[in-house]
Amino acid sequence: EVQLQASGGGLVQAGGSLRLSCTASGFIFDDIAIGWFRQAPGKEREGVSCIYSLDGRTHYADSVKGRFTVIMDNAENTVYLQMNNLKPEDTAVYYCAAPVRPMADPLSPSAYDYWGQGTQVTVSS
Repeated sequence: EVQLQASGGGLVQAGGSLRLSCTASGFIFDDIAIGWFRQAPGKEREGVSCIYSLDGRTHYADSVKGRFTVIMDNAENTVYLQMNNLKPEDTAVYYCAAPVRPMADPLSPSAYDYWGQGTQVTVSS
């Protein structure tokens, strides 16, 4: 059974940092992609980042480039999202997800099939 578990959210002041974790099970971790998404109240879910295990390729939304880093620990079957210089507009519920098929757009929520539960990130000004 495929399962994804996201954790690490919390309350932080603007300019601070958080590290989210996504632990995956039921996958062949040597050849998967894991995406991070977020959804703020009243807004659509948006792609934040994606990483491919096979070659380490990463993708980032323009809004987080230079501030967020996605890291994959194959030994622990865990993907981390290191978030630095957080801004109030980063406040959202963050989700990790995995696709079944190759993706044309790795930051599109519709490309993903398996989702973990969300973790709340709140950035105060």
